[in-house]
Amino acid sequence: MDFTPTEEQSAVRELAGEIFGDLSTHERLTAAGTGTDTELWKALCGAGLPAAVEETGLLGLVLALEEQGRTTAQVPFAASCVYGVLALTSHGSGEQRARLLPALRDGTAVATGAFPARGGVRVSTDGGVRVSTDGGVRASTDGGPAGEPMGELTGVVPVVPWLRDATHVLVPDEDRALWWIRTGAPGARAEPVETTAPWSAGRLTLSGARAERVGGPGPGAYEDVLATARTAFAGLQTGVCAGSLARAVEHTNTREQFGRPLSTNQAVLLRAADAYMETEAIRVTSYEAAWRRDQALPYRTHALTAAWWASEAGRRVVHTGQHLHGGLGADLEHPVHRHFLWGRQIDAYLGCGAELLEELGGLIVDGEGATGVASEEAGVASQEAGVVNGRHGEEGAA
Repeated sequence: MDFTPTEEQSAVRELAGEIFGDLSTHERLTAAGTGTDTELWKALCGAGLPAAVEETGLLGLVLALEEQGRTTAQVPFAASCVYGVLALTSHGSGEQRARLLPALRDGTAVATGAFPARGGVRVSTDGGVRVSTDGGVRASTDGGPAGEPMGELTGVVPVVPWLRDATHVLVPDEDRALWWIRTGAPGARAEPVETTAPWSAGRLTLSGARAERVGGPGPGAYEDVLATARTAFAGLQTGVCAGSLARAVEHTNTREQFGRPLSTNQAVLLRAADAYMETEAIRVTSYEAAWRRDQALPYRTHALTAAWWASEAGRRVVHTGQHLHGGLGADLEHPVHRHFLWGRQIDAYLGCGAELLEELGGLIVDGEGATGVASEEAGVASQEAGVVNGRHGEEGAA
């Protein structure tokens, strides 16, 4: 394993850091409210960052998302790159890539995904149409333009991140085949939904909306895109935690109590040290998962490991960042509170740690995690879950 970024990846990280640092300021974020910063999105696309993902791979995207997380910049960068650029690059046909990728590269089109799949429980067959009676998605297929499989989708996805900004959505049906649909297509309706963090989310209602399939009819493409998304959002969580911790360090070094800085108190030092180590754990596991994908190595178990750390440890880190600010951390207008909201939002989006560990264990039992490293990581994650939960039991109750 070699996580040393290439020159191109390092350049992307530096450029992303400059743009986010210059434009995603506290004042601009306050002015944006719960919406997207359109000028920042234009700047990112003008600099070619979404397009660069094709060359720098998932690791390059993770490095750039880490910079976004440090400033909690309100742009659909992760969603459009994961569910659009990388999904089509890996699983789209030649015709789809030629037709759809140019607009995603320059930002005139924005993609998001109705992930993870929450398909219906009951499925009945009626004249070739698969019907879900549990709010999932159904698909009726036939040959479409340019030979692409087409379908009509029906169902409801309660929350889709960045849906209000998206021009296209990648939707898995109940069989976990992937479908590409225009948000403005007949039969597709998006309604605003407010989430913990300002992700411009929406409720997607499909009523016979026509879509084209991406990838094969099986779940292979879905599983790959889901693992990619987990890795990318873990990278975003790394930045969120790093930004929260940096603010806490600055505050405790400058705020004095009883004639000395708060940072000289042992309890403060220990909380900050724990937060630092857990942030590094999120970082290294997301780097490894991204690197393995770029090297065409099995990485689903590694993506789950990164997602577990991002969910469980990420939540603890942003709580620590807020706690170390004392009363200021409870101020809704304080910058550290924004990191808290983003950390909790990513935690909810990735799923609870117990579910992630259950899925990880299932993959290992089925032999999909028999790569040595993944199995070792799963054991470490399970052990850390017990140790950390025990260590922070009283803290969580408080």
